[in-house]
Amino acid sequence: MDWDDALSSVPARSVTVGLNLQAFRPRMSRVQKWDRSSPQRMANAAVQAFGELATVSPVVSLWTTFGELMATPFRHAELIWGIGPLYFAWIYNELNSAKRSFRTALQTGFSFLWAGAHWLWQYLQEHPDAHRHVTAGSLLAVNLAVTLLVLVLGLAALWSGLRKKYLRYGSFLGHTRFSNYFMIAIFPIQSRFLDWSWERLLAIGVFAVPVWFLMHFGLAPLRK
Repeated sequence: MDWDDALSSVPARSVTVGLNLQAFRPRMSRVQKWDRSSPQRMANAAVQAFGELATVSPVVSLWTTFGELMATPFRHAELIWGIGPLYFAWIYNELNSAKRSFRTALQTGFSFLWAGAHWLWQYLQEHPDAHRHVTAGSLLAVNLAVTLLVLVLGLAALWSGLRKKYLRYGSFLGHTRFSNYFMIAIFPIQSRFLDWSWERLLAIGVFAVPVWFLMHFGLAPLRK
């Protein structure tokens, strides 16, 4: 067996979050037995051991899930025009000061309304009778509930930014530079190209911290 065959034998991605050490130990024991007469066999065992670790490691599983969330919109042309402005708005927001400002609220309002309008349009395309027959059950659906919440927050932020006066208990809208990350992360889910799941929510939350550090300190030299 050559390296190509060895690599092709690595198992496919697993969504298992639990760390199954029992499944990994047989591979490790095979690697630990040093056989000088068969280095190729040792190399194959090492590749297979790495594959076993990748399928059971929760970090690798969450990383794969996060990559799926980020990549899915760029695999479908109908999502690119919707998510593109969110990336531009996010970068522009991050170039502003971390202090509370009406400019941040204005930009957040635009991003939220843009994303919410895109999701609502997709929902109406799939449910053409929804504007005439809105039921309590449909309003409680996760996708539609999130869309309505995003639209309400977007309107509040845009109104605060235009008036240069925050609504009551709405001053947090001036500190929402990083909110575009969450809009981008849930975009393929809200667009119904992926389903809501606890693993995807966990991946969004876990990687929010390193992404924030990357954006905050990486763009610091360019920030006003």
